[in-house]
Amino acid sequence: MSEVVANATSDAAPEKSPRRRWWERYSSTSPITLTMLALVLGVVIGALIIMVTSATVLDAWRHSFHHVGSIGSTLKITFDNVAAAYRAMLTGSIIDPTLLFHSISTGHGWSETMTPLSETFTYATPLVIASIGVGVAFQTGIFNIGANGQAIMGGIGGTAVGSMIHVPMIIHLPLTLLAGIVGGAVCGLVPGVLKAYTGAHEVIVTLMFNYVVNAILIYALTSTALQLPGQANGISRNFDASATLDPIFGAKSGLRVSYGIFVAAAVVVFAIWFLKRSSLGFDFRITGANPNAARASGINPKFIVLALFVVSGGLAGLAGVVQAASTTHYIDSGFLVGSAGIGFTAITIALLGRLQPMGIVWGSLLFAALGVGGRAMQAATGIPLDLATIIQSIVVLFVASPVLIKEIFRLRKGAQSFQMATKGWSS
Repeated sequence: MSEVVANATSDAAPEKSPRRRWWERYSSTSPITLTMLALVLGVVIGALIIMVTSATVLDAWRHSFHHVGSIGSTLKITFDNVAAAYRAMLTGSIIDPTLLFHSISTGHGWSETMTPLSETFTYATPLVIASIGVGVAFQTGIFNIGANGQAIMGGIGGTAVGSMIHVPMIIHLPLTLLAGIVGGAVCGLVPGVLKAYTGAHEVIVTLMFNYVVNAILIYALTSTALQLPGQANGISRNFDASATLDPIFGAKSGLRVSYGIFVAAAVVVFAIWFLKRSSLGFDFRITGANPNAARASGINPKFIVLALFVVSGGLAGLAGVVQAASTTHYIDSGFLVGSAGIGFTAITIALLGRLQPMGIVWGSLLFAALGVGGRAMQAATGIPLDLATIIQSIVVLFVASPVLIKEIFRLRKGAQSFQMATKGWSS
């Protein structure tokens, strides 16, 4: 009887077209699909914002209301303005096809052609490192909101070793990077101890500790030997040449992408191994997934909290020293402060990448491209850089709410909101 009903049901079901079958097969709720669709929505909404904020577009539409026959030219003006903005963003962050063709055909101008891509990788390098540090903490169920302060402390420690110790490069550069790791780890250990032994909530402690570190930065650059001799402002000594992460293609090339990109790659490999293969990483993930089960299996929660802040803070500190050693080769009182704070951006990227190392890499590249491209767009078209920030925010909003993506694009059932391994304020 059941076979008859099944056959009748299958006979009654209409056969789906190849296009529909293809869409159902590839429109799964995988992170890559969700991120790409969220990016599409961000671009579309960004285009709408350009339309309603561009004086040229508004004037064209105002004119079309009085002259109905000019609607065609109005649409063309609208399309041209939106296309010019996104063209400037794309060519300013990845590559300009015209310049690429010229370089291929003539063999010259490669530095100018590759500059946008170089800037994107330069900006993404410390973001990858800091975001992985934040992602490791979030996987364990700990909100490390102090990554920016830890990165600043890593920059201070790395700058002190990189500028005040004079040894061969084979010793100096690793020692400088290690000093950054130690600075970030020590900075992270403070809220770790408070969390483990007093029950203080890590969100408040790490967030407030960012302000403490900002004050430490000003003190170190104005009242210690780290300050540049003969300088009244808050500027540090310069890194020795043996402690810098030099441009891969040489300083004369004009391309700033440095050997720091290999440090970021090593961090990605370490994170994958640590989270998937190491026993401590396994304890981290088990603690984040089910603290009660972890405690029952003999995992010491206090040790996990301390170890977590050491690892997360150390990676954030490494991001800070890589930023300084590969770009300015010194730090000042505005180092990673305010909108330049990579530690705060790292929180968003970690969530965008769903706390997975490779997802964080792609998220960092996306944010770097939007940031670099946004500045190019502003210079070329006059559209404010804030548009890139709006697109970033929209992408994160939709990635964090995949049910909205499912409803908008009619994806298959089963989309679930991204869940972090944490109980939040009540933990």
